[in-house]
Amino acid sequence: MSKKVLIITYYWPPAGGPGVQRWLKFVKYLPQFDVEPIVYIPENSNYPLVDDSLESEIPKGITILKQPIKEPYRLAKLFSKKSSKTISKGIIPEEKEQSLLEKFMLFVRGNFFIPDARVGWVKPSVKFLSEYIQTENIETIITTGPPHSLHLIGLQLKNRLNIKWLADFRDPWTTIGYHKALKLTKWSANKHKLLEKRVLNTADRIIVTSEVTKNEFEELTNKPIEVITNGYDDESTVDFQMDEKFTLAHIGSLLSKRNPENLWEVLAELINEDADFSKDFQLNLVGAVSENVKNSLKKSTLSDYVNEVGYVSHKESIVFQKKSQLLLLIEIDSEDTQCIIPGKLFEYMISNRPIIALGPNGSDVEKIIKETNTGQYFYYSDYGSLKNTILQYYDAYKNKGIQSYPIGLQKYHRKALTQSLSKLL
Repeated sequence: MSKKVLIITYYWPPAGGPGVQRWLKFVKYLPQFDVEPIVYIPENSNYPLVDDSLESEIPKGITILKQPIKEPYRLAKLFSKKSSKTISKGIIPEEKEQSLLEKFMLFVRGNFFIPDARVGWVKPSVKFLSEYIQTENIETIITTGPPHSLHLIGLQLKNRLNIKWLADFRDPWTTIGYHKALKLTKWSANKHKLLEKRVLNTADRIIVTSEVTKNEFEELTNKPIEVITNGYDDESTVDFQMDEKFTLAHIGSLLSKRNPENLWEVLAELINEDADFSKDFQLNLVGAVSENVKNSLKKSTLSDYVNEVGYVSHKESIVFQKKSQLLLLIEIDSEDTQCIIPGKLFEYMISNRPIIALGPNGSDVEKIIKETNTGQYFYYSDYGSLKNTILQYYDAYKNKGIQSYPIGLQKYHRKALTQSLSKLL
Protein backbone atom coordinates (compact mmCIF):
# COMPACT_ATOMS: atom_id res chain seq x y z
CA MET A 1 0.00 0.00 0.00
CA SER A 2 1.31 3.47 -0.93
CA LYS A 3 2.21 5.87 1.85
CA LYS A 4 0.05 9.02 1.83
CA VAL A 5 1.93 12.30 2.16
CA LEU A 6 0.26 15.70 2.34
CA ILE A 7 2.25 18.46 0.60
CA ILE A 8 1.37 22.03 1.59
CA THR A 9 2.55 24.53 -1.01
CA TYR A 10 1.62 28.00 -2.22
CA TYR A 11 3.14 27.80 -5.69
CA TRP A 12 1.39 25.43 -8.07
CA PRO A 13 0.33 25.69 -11.72
CA PRO A 14 -0.74 28.04 -13.21
CA ALA A 15 1.92 29.83 -11.12
CA GLY A 16 5.00 30.63 -13.18
CA GLY A 17 8.59 31.14 -12.11
CA PRO A 18 11.05 28.80 -10.38
CA GLY A 19 9.10 28.29 -7.14
CA VAL A 20 6.54 25.97 -8.72
CA GLN A 21 8.95 23.54 -10.38
CA ARG A 22 10.40 21.80 -7.32
CA TRP A 23 7.24 20.24 -5.93
CA LEU A 24 5.52 19.82 -9.27
CA LYS A 25 8.37 17.47 -10.20
CA PHE A 26 8.49 15.71 -6.83
CA VAL A 27 4.78 15.01 -7.16
CA LYS A 28 5.37 13.65 -10.66
CA TYR A 29 7.90 11.03 -9.48
CA LEU A 30 6.81 10.17 -5.90
CA PRO A 31 4.28 7.49 -6.99
CA GLN A 32 7.19 5.56 -8.57
CA PHE A 33 8.61 5.21 -5.05
CA ASP A 34 5.37 3.98 -3.48
CA VAL A 35 4.34 7.38 -2.15
CA GLU A 36 0.91 8.90 -2.84
CA PRO A 37 1.19 12.71 -2.85
CA ILE A 38 -1.80 14.81 -1.86
CA VAL A 39 -1.32 18.50 -2.66
CA TYR A 40 -2.86 21.38 -0.70
CA ILE A 41 -2.87 24.82 -2.39
CA PRO A 42 -4.71 28.16 -2.28
CA GLU A 43 -7.90 28.31 -4.31
CA ASN A 44 -7.72 31.92 -5.51
CA SER A 45 -4.06 32.87 -5.22
CA ASN A 46 -2.59 36.06 -6.65
CA TYR A 47 0.52 34.72 -8.38
CA PRO A 48 3.01 37.39 -9.50
CA LEU A 49 3.87 35.24 -12.54
CA VAL A 50 1.51 32.95 -14.46
CA ASP A 51 2.47 30.13 -16.85
CA ASP A 52 -0.61 28.26 -18.07
CA SER A 53 1.55 25.74 -19.93
CA LEU A 54 2.63 24.15 -16.63
CA GLU A 55 -0.89 22.90 -15.93
CA SER A 56 -0.34 20.18 -18.53
CA GLU A 57 2.48 18.81 -16.33
CA ILE A 58 0.26 18.08 -13.33
CA PRO A 59 0.11 14.27 -13.05
CA LYS A 60 -3.29 12.80 -13.73
CA GLY A 61 -5.15 11.31 -10.78
CA ILE A 62 -3.38 13.42 -8.14
CA THR A 63 -5.59 14.59 -5.27
CA ILE A 64 -5.46 18.38 -5.03
CA LEU A 65 -7.11 20.16 -2.11
CA LYS A 66 -7.91 23.88 -2.26
CA GLN A 67 -8.96 26.47 0.26
CA PRO A 68 -9.56 30.21 -0.28
CA ILE A 69 -6.83 32.67 0.61
CA LYS A 70 -7.04 36.42 1.24
CA GLU A 71 -4.25 38.11 -0.70
CA PRO A 72 -3.13 41.54 0.64
CA TYR A 73 -1.47 42.32 -2.70
CA ARG A 74 -4.93 42.66 -4.23
CA LEU A 75 -5.65 45.48 -1.80
CA ALA A 76 -2.22 47.01 -2.43
CA LYS A 77 -3.05 47.24 -6.14
CA LEU A 78 -5.71 49.81 -5.31
CA PHE A 79 -2.89 52.17 -4.33
CA SER A 80 -0.33 51.25 -6.97
CA LYS A 81 -0.72 48.34 -9.34
CA LYS A 82 2.85 48.68 -10.66
CA SER A 83 4.54 48.86 -7.23
CA SER A 84 2.54 45.99 -5.73
CA LYS A 85 3.25 43.75 -8.72
CA THR A 86 6.95 44.59 -8.70
CA ILE A 87 7.39 43.99 -4.96
CA SER A 88 5.38 40.74 -5.07
CA LYS A 89 7.86 39.49 -7.70
CA GLY A 90 10.74 40.24 -5.32
CA ILE A 91 12.07 43.12 -7.40
CA ILE A 92 12.68 45.70 -4.68
CA PRO A 93 14.09 49.05 -5.86
CA GLU A 94 17.25 50.44 -4.29
CA GLU A 95 16.56 52.51 -1.15
CA LYS A 96 17.39 55.79 -2.88
CA GLU A 97 15.08 54.95 -5.80
CA GLN A 98 12.04 53.99 -3.69
CA SER A 99 9.00 56.27 -3.74
CA LEU A 100 7.26 57.16 -0.47
CA LEU A 101 4.49 54.72 -1.39
CA GLU A 102 6.97 51.90 -2.00
CA LYS A 103 8.71 52.60 1.32
CA PHE A 104 5.35 52.50 3.06
CA MET A 105 4.34 49.26 1.34
CA LEU A 106 7.63 47.59 2.31
CA PHE A 107 7.23 48.72 5.92
CA VAL A 108 3.66 47.35 6.07
CA ARG A 109 4.72 44.10 4.36
CA GLY A 110 7.62 43.57 6.78
CA ASN A 111 5.98 44.56 10.06
CA PHE A 112 2.27 43.80 9.74
CA PHE A 113 2.51 40.50 7.84
CA ILE A 114 4.92 38.23 9.71
CA PRO A 115 6.46 36.14 8.30
CA ASP A 116 4.89 37.20 4.97
CA ALA A 117 1.76 38.37 3.21
CA ARG A 118 0.20 34.86 3.16
CA VAL A 119 0.04 34.54 6.95
CA GLY A 120 -3.75 34.98 6.86
CA TRP A 121 -4.02 31.55 5.23
CA VAL A 122 -2.57 29.79 8.29
CA LYS A 123 -5.61 29.68 10.58
CA PRO A 124 -8.22 28.44 8.04
CA SER A 125 -5.73 25.93 6.64
CA VAL A 126 -5.00 24.42 10.06
CA LYS A 127 -8.73 24.07 10.74
CA PHE A 128 -9.44 22.40 7.39
CA LEU A 129 -6.37 20.15 7.34
CA SER A 130 -6.73 18.97 10.94
CA GLU A 131 -10.02 17.32 10.02
CA TYR A 132 -8.77 16.03 6.66
CA ILE A 133 -5.61 14.46 8.09
CA GLN A 134 -7.51 12.54 10.74
CA THR A 135 -10.23 11.42 8.34
CA GLU A 136 -7.74 10.20 5.72
CA ASN A 137 -5.25 8.72 8.23
CA ILE A 138 -2.33 10.73 6.85
CA GLU A 139 0.89 10.18 8.80
CA THR A 140 3.25 12.69 7.15
CA ILE A 141 3.03 16.31 6.01
CA ILE A 142 5.49 18.48 4.10
CA THR A 143 5.50 22.27 4.07
CA THR A 144 7.56 24.20 1.57
CA GLY A 145 8.55 27.85 1.75
CA PRO A 146 8.81 30.61 0.88
CA PRO A 147 6.26 31.82 1.68
CA HIS A 148 7.44 30.71 5.11
CA SER A 149 3.98 31.24 6.61
CA LEU A 150 3.25 27.76 5.26
CA HIS A 151 5.69 26.40 7.83
CA LEU A 152 3.43 27.89 10.51
CA ILE A 153 0.68 25.62 9.18
CA GLY A 154 3.02 22.67 9.71
CA LEU A 155 3.98 23.95 13.15
CA GLN A 156 0.39 24.12 14.35
CA LEU A 157 -0.56 20.77 12.81
CA LYS A 158 2.46 19.17 14.48
CA ASN A 159 1.45 20.61 17.86
CA ARG A 160 -2.19 19.56 17.43
CA LEU A 161 -1.82 16.10 15.93
CA ASN A 162 1.81 15.10 16.61
CA ILE A 163 2.07 14.17 12.94
CA LYS A 164 5.41 13.58 11.20
CA TRP A 165 6.47 16.88 9.61
CA LEU A 166 9.16 17.71 7.05
CA ALA A 167 9.88 21.42 6.51
CA ASP A 168 11.36 22.18 3.08
CA PHE A 169 13.24 25.47 2.67
CA ARG A 170 13.69 26.40 -0.98
CA ASP A 171 15.31 29.62 0.29
CA PRO A 172 16.52 30.70 3.74
CA TRP A 173 14.23 32.70 6.03
CA THR A 174 15.86 35.56 7.95
CA THR A 175 19.11 35.67 5.98
CA ILE A 176 17.66 35.93 2.46
CA GLY A 177 18.76 39.14 0.72
CA TYR A 178 15.40 40.89 0.45
CA HIS A 179 14.67 40.37 4.16
CA LYS A 180 16.88 43.34 5.01
CA ALA A 181 14.90 45.56 2.63
CA LEU A 182 11.63 45.12 4.55
CA LYS A 183 12.29 48.00 6.98
CA LEU A 184 11.76 45.76 10.00
CA THR A 185 11.45 47.16 13.49
CA LYS A 186 13.54 45.48 16.16
CA TRP A 187 10.40 43.73 17.45
CA SER A 188 9.51 42.43 13.98
CA ALA A 189 13.04 41.20 13.31
CA ASN A 190 13.04 39.29 16.59
CA LYS A 191 9.61 37.85 15.78
CA HIS A 192 10.91 36.48 12.47
CA LYS A 193 13.89 34.87 14.21
CA LEU A 194 11.69 33.40 16.93
CA LEU A 195 9.33 31.80 14.41
CA GLU A 196 12.23 30.53 12.32
CA LYS A 197 13.84 28.88 15.35
CA ARG A 198 10.52 27.42 16.48
CA VAL A 199 9.92 25.83 13.07
CA LEU A 200 13.46 24.47 12.84
CA ASN A 201 13.25 22.91 16.30
CA THR A 202 9.75 21.46 15.98
CA ALA A 203 9.84 19.84 12.54
CA ASP A 204 10.96 16.21 12.53
CA ARG A 205 13.33 16.84 9.63
CA ILE A 206 14.53 19.85 7.67
CA ILE A 207 15.15 19.82 3.90
CA VAL A 208 17.26 22.54 2.28
CA THR A 209 18.54 23.15 -1.22
CA SER A 210 22.18 23.99 -0.45
CA GLU A 211 25.06 23.07 1.84
CA VAL A 212 25.43 26.70 2.91
CA THR A 213 21.85 26.79 4.22
CA LYS A 214 22.41 23.47 5.98
CA ASN A 215 25.45 24.88 7.77
CA GLU A 216 23.48 27.99 8.72
CA PHE A 217 20.55 26.03 10.13
CA GLU A 218 22.82 23.67 12.06
CA GLU A 219 23.65 26.67 14.24
CA LEU A 220 19.94 26.95 15.15
CA THR A 221 18.78 23.35 15.56
CA ASN A 222 19.90 19.80 16.28
CA LYS A 223 17.17 18.33 14.06
CA PRO A 224 18.42 16.30 11.06
CA ILE A 225 18.93 18.41 7.93
CA GLU A 226 19.04 16.93 4.44
CA VAL A 227 20.26 18.71 1.30
CA ILE A 228 18.10 17.97 -1.74
CA THR A 229 18.89 20.46 -4.47
CA ASN A 230 16.63 21.47 -7.30
CA GLY A 231 17.28 19.72 -10.56
CA TYR A 232 16.36 19.11 -14.18
CA ASP A 233 13.74 16.93 -15.80
CA ASP A 234 13.36 15.28 -19.19
CA GLU A 235 12.05 18.03 -21.44
CA SER A 236 9.91 17.43 -24.49
CA THR A 237 11.73 17.94 -27.76
CA VAL A 238 11.66 21.56 -28.89
CA ASP A 239 12.35 22.94 -32.34
CA PHE A 240 15.10 25.52 -32.38
CA GLN A 241 17.91 26.91 -34.48
CA MET A 242 21.13 28.15 -32.93
CA ASP A 243 21.34 31.92 -32.81
CA GLU A 244 23.36 33.33 -35.67
CA LYS A 245 24.60 36.13 -33.45
CA PHE A 246 27.02 35.66 -30.56
CA THR A 247 24.25 35.72 -27.96
CA LEU A 248 24.65 35.87 -24.20
CA ALA A 249 21.27 35.09 -22.62
CA HIS A 250 20.07 35.67 -19.06
CA ILE A 251 16.82 33.87 -18.24
CA GLY A 252 14.93 34.97 -15.14
CA SER A 253 14.54 38.15 -13.09
CA LEU A 254 17.39 40.65 -12.90
CA LEU A 255 16.96 42.35 -9.54
CA SER A 256 18.38 45.76 -8.65
CA LYS A 257 21.35 44.32 -6.77
CA ARG A 258 21.83 41.52 -9.30
CA ASN A 259 23.70 43.93 -11.49
CA PRO A 260 27.26 42.91 -12.55
CA GLU A 261 28.63 46.25 -13.69
CA ASN A 262 32.03 44.64 -14.29
CA LEU A 263 30.44 42.41 -16.93
CA TRP A 264 28.75 45.35 -18.63
CA GLU A 265 32.11 47.17 -18.69
CA VAL A 266 33.85 44.10 -20.18
CA LEU A 267 31.22 43.80 -22.92
CA ALA A 268 31.39 47.53 -23.69
CA GLU A 269 35.18 47.33 -23.96
CA LEU A 270 35.03 44.33 -26.29
CA ILE A 271 32.50 46.14 -28.48
CA ASN A 272 34.74 49.22 -28.70
CA GLU A 273 37.90 47.21 -29.39
CA ASP A 274 36.61 44.69 -31.94
CA ALA A 275 34.39 45.68 -34.87
CA ASP A 276 33.48 42.04 -35.55
CA PHE A 277 32.45 41.49 -31.93
CA SER A 278 30.36 44.66 -32.09
CA LYS A 279 28.59 43.37 -35.19
CA ASP A 280 28.01 39.84 -33.83
CA PHE A 281 27.15 40.41 -30.15
CA GLN A 282 23.66 40.45 -28.61
CA LEU A 283 22.53 40.33 -24.96
CA ASN A 284 19.17 38.60 -24.50
CA LEU A 285 17.35 39.37 -21.25
CA VAL A 286 14.48 36.93 -20.82
CA GLY A 287 12.43 37.92 -17.78
CA ALA A 288 11.74 40.96 -15.61
CA VAL A 289 14.55 43.53 -15.51
CA SER A 290 14.85 46.21 -12.82
CA GLU A 291 15.25 49.86 -13.72
CA ASN A 292 18.60 49.88 -11.93
CA VAL A 293 19.97 47.23 -14.31
CA LYS A 294 18.53 49.05 -17.34
CA ASN A 295 20.22 52.27 -16.24
CA SER A 296 23.57 50.48 -15.83
CA LEU A 297 23.29 48.99 -19.31
CA LYS A 298 22.48 52.42 -20.71
CA LYS A 299 25.42 53.97 -18.86
CA SER A 300 27.72 51.30 -20.35
CA THR A 301 26.37 52.14 -23.84
CA LEU A 302 24.99 48.61 -24.22
CA SER A 303 21.34 49.51 -24.81
CA ASP A 304 21.62 49.01 -28.58
CA TYR A 305 22.89 45.46 -28.02
CA VAL A 306 20.13 44.41 -25.60
CA ASN A 307 17.14 42.35 -26.67
CA GLU A 308 14.72 42.69 -23.74
CA VAL A 309 12.36 39.75 -24.26
CA GLY A 310 10.40 39.95 -21.00
CA TYR A 311 8.71 37.06 -19.21
CA VAL A 312 8.07 33.90 -21.25
CA SER A 313 6.57 30.50 -20.44
CA HIS A 314 8.77 27.72 -19.14
CA LYS A 315 8.65 25.94 -22.50
CA GLU A 316 9.73 29.10 -24.31
CA SER A 317 12.58 29.58 -21.83
CA ILE A 318 13.88 26.12 -22.75
CA VAL A 319 14.13 27.24 -26.37
CA PHE A 320 16.18 30.30 -25.38
CA GLN A 321 18.46 28.09 -23.29
CA LYS A 322 19.17 25.74 -26.17
CA LYS A 323 19.61 28.28 -28.96
CA SER A 324 21.80 30.82 -27.17
CA GLN A 325 25.55 30.70 -27.66
CA LEU A 326 26.24 31.32 -23.94
CA LEU A 327 24.04 31.37 -20.84
CA LEU A 328 24.40 34.00 -18.14
CA LEU A 329 23.79 33.27 -14.46
CA ILE A 330 23.98 36.19 -12.02
CA GLU A 331 23.63 36.28 -8.26
CA ILE A 332 23.88 39.21 -5.87
CA ASP A 333 27.40 39.74 -4.57
CA SER A 334 26.71 39.10 -0.89
CA GLU A 335 27.50 36.57 1.79
CA ASP A 336 23.73 36.18 2.17
CA THR A 337 23.45 34.72 -1.34
CA GLN A 338 26.14 32.04 -1.05
CA CYS A 339 23.35 29.54 -0.39
CA ILE A 340 21.16 30.52 -3.35
CA ILE A 341 21.17 27.94 -6.16
CA PRO A 342 18.77 29.18 -8.85
CA GLY A 343 16.54 26.45 -10.22
CA LYS A 344 17.47 27.48 -13.75
CA LEU A 345 21.09 26.45 -13.11
CA PHE A 346 20.17 22.78 -13.57
CA GLU A 347 18.28 23.43 -16.79
CA TYR A 348 21.20 25.50 -18.00
CA MET A 349 23.46 22.53 -17.24
CA ILE A 350 21.60 20.17 -19.59
CA SER A 351 21.10 22.73 -22.38
CA ASN A 352 24.52 21.85 -23.83
CA ARG A 353 25.47 25.53 -23.70
CA PRO A 354 28.34 26.85 -21.54
CA ILE A 355 27.45 28.99 -18.50
CA ILE A 356 29.08 32.24 -17.50
CA ALA A 357 28.18 32.78 -13.84
CA LEU A 358 28.88 35.71 -11.54
CA GLY A 359 28.34 35.65 -7.82
CA PRO A 360 29.90 35.74 -4.36
CA ASN A 361 32.96 33.84 -3.19
CA GLY A 362 32.05 30.58 -1.41
CA SER A 363 28.85 29.99 -3.37
CA ASP A 364 27.34 26.54 -3.82
CA VAL A 365 26.77 27.48 -7.46
CA GLU A 366 30.53 27.78 -7.99
CA LYS A 367 31.07 24.27 -6.63
CA ILE A 368 28.36 22.73 -8.82
CA ILE A 369 29.55 24.42 -12.03
CA LYS A 370 33.15 23.31 -11.44
CA GLU A 371 32.08 19.79 -10.43
CA THR A 372 29.96 19.33 -13.57
CA ASN A 373 32.27 21.17 -16.02
CA THR A 374 29.34 23.22 -17.28
CA GLY A 375 30.91 26.66 -17.48
CA GLN A 376 32.99 29.32 -15.76
CA TYR A 377 32.35 31.09 -12.44
CA PHE A 378 33.56 34.62 -11.71
CA TYR A 379 33.49 37.02 -8.79
CA TYR A 380 32.38 40.62 -9.14
CA SER A 381 36.00 41.70 -8.70
CA ASP A 382 37.12 39.70 -11.75
CA TYR A 383 37.73 41.63 -14.94
CA GLY A 384 40.68 40.37 -16.94
CA SER A 385 39.80 36.68 -16.62
CA LEU A 386 36.15 37.42 -17.45
CA LYS A 387 37.14 39.35 -20.56
CA ASN A 388 39.57 36.63 -21.70
CA THR A 389 36.96 33.90 -21.23
CA ILE A 390 34.36 35.74 -23.30
CA LEU A 391 36.97 36.31 -26.01
CA GLN A 392 37.82 32.59 -26.01
CA TYR A 393 34.17 31.70 -26.44
CA TYR A 394 33.86 34.30 -29.20
CA ASP A 395 36.85 32.77 -31.04
CA ALA A 396 35.22 29.34 -30.74
CA TYR A 397 31.94 30.78 -32.05
CA LYS A 398 33.71 32.15 -35.14
CA ASN A 399 35.53 28.90 -35.84
CA LYS A 400 34.04 25.46 -35.13
CA GLY A 401 31.31 26.63 -32.79
CA ILE A 402 31.02 26.66 -29.02
CA GLN A 403 30.97 23.24 -27.36
CA SER A 404 30.04 22.10 -23.85
CA TYR A 405 31.31 18.95 -22.13
CA PRO A 406 29.30 18.39 -18.92
CA ILE A 407 29.97 15.49 -16.55
CA GLY A 408 28.10 13.85 -13.68
CA LEU A 409 24.70 15.45 -14.24
CA GLN A 410 22.63 12.35 -13.52
CA LYS A 411 22.40 12.91 -9.76
CA TYR A 412 20.56 16.17 -10.42
CA HIS A 413 17.77 14.51 -12.40
CA ARG A 414 14.39 15.10 -10.75
CA LYS A 415 13.76 11.36 -10.46
CA ALA A 416 17.05 10.77 -8.61
CA LEU A 417 16.28 13.68 -6.28
CA THR A 418 12.78 12.32 -5.63
CA GLN A 419 14.29 8.98 -4.70
CA SER A 420 16.35 10.77 -2.03
CA LEU A 421 13.16 12.42 -0.77
CA SER A 422 11.29 9.13 -0.69
CA LYS A 423 13.93 7.65 1.62
CA LEU A 424 13.19 10.40 4.15
CA LEU A 425 9.51 9.47 4.03
